Amino acid sequence: MKRARQVKRNERPTARTVPLRRVLPAVLVAGAVALGIGVSYLLSRTGAPGAAAFEAGDGIRGPAGMAHVPGGEFLMGSDSKMAQANEKPAHKVRIHGFWMDQHHVTNAEFRKFVEATGYVTTAEKAPDWETLKVQLPPGTPRPPASAMVAGAMVFVGTSRPVPLQDYSRWWRYVPGADWRHPGGPGTSIEGKDNHPVVQVSYEDAQAYAKWTHKRLPTEAEWEFAARGGLEQATYAWGEKFAPEGKQMANVWQGQQGQPFPVISPKAGGALGTSPVGTFPANGYGLYDMTGNAWQWVADWYRADQFRREAALSKRIDDPPGPIASWDPSEPGVPVDAPRRVTRGGSFLCNEDYCLSYRPSARRGTDPYNSMSHLGFRLVMDDEQWNKARLQRQ
Repeated sequence: MKRARQVKRNERPTARTVPLRRVLPAVLVAGAVALGIGVSYLLSRTGAPGAAAFEAGDGIRGPAGMAHVPGGEFLMGSDSKMAQANEKPAHKVRIHGFWMDQHHVTNAEFRKFVEATGYVTTAEKAPDWETLKVQLPPGTPRPPASAMVAGAMVFVGTSRPVPLQDYSRWWRYVPGADWRHPGGPGTSIEGKDNHPVVQVSYEDAQAYAKWTHKRLPTEAEWEFAARGGLEQATYAWGEKFAPEGKQMANVWQGQQGQPFPVISPKAGGALGTSPVGTFPANGYGLYDMTGNAWQWVADWYRADQFRREAALSKRIDDPPGPIASWDPSEPGVPVDAPRRVTRGGSFLCNEDYCLSYRPSARRGTDPYNSMSHLGFRLVMDDEQWNKARLQRQ
């Protein structure tokens, strides 16, 4: 399947993004592109001041492992100084109630799916030229068959500080990288069953969702859930990045001793994912809504989608997102190249390069892209849960 670079949308103006297109392997990479229920029981939120109670499913009156997001009206997007153009303007949206996974889909959960179905992920297949070339500048030559090898994008970092305009310095296409080997051959997820599964494409997330009878959240559902009931707060837990000095998410600052993207071999190399639930949940009982690993959502990505919605001059109920992609940010790449929205930031986000660990931050990603900091979580409507519950009776 396709391997293409994904384009990050939430960085300081002078910084270039990580390679969000799964770039062509071997020769082409180096050359042309270089390129995780009613009786629902009540639990206290452990997070920001003013913590609210939330409902968590128990497998009987609500889906186990999921928290109920009550729905309601909120301001989606942001007009803050930190916000990028694709997050503006803030506009009224109303969302229905739904259930959401309390944490990212984990390695253990994804393994059960693969063992039950025999599913082969995008990163484990050789790239398909027809799905890859739509992400590339027109006229990009087709690489030789020997270069079209299975693999994925891996953060490798640098040994010293470097200018932040050239992301190829700290990202590399690694043949053999996949969800079992997120850093490539020689790496593994042994002992990391409770970490987010990464190196999964949008296609992989959709396949898992179908197997579990759930679905990916819409972009609006995701942002409403991430905010945890806090209207227009900068972070999922409030206004301060580290309230009372407490780290609230797995992001670069506070977790890594060197400036981005420098990694220290003496400290064990590159920073990675942390076990789900390491940091406090937000107001709806959801862990790692920002930080740890980026998350796929259902919508096509348009850089101007929020401006289009705000122009309607009325509240939007359950917005389904655009019908196609539009992204003019990469010169030479077709503006309508397929992109799906990803949200939440990751362990690589930092104040010098990327401020995507905010509920409003968003970017577009090639749906066939797999990366070492990209995973997902799922949602379920009340109707879906009721249907599933009745089928078990």
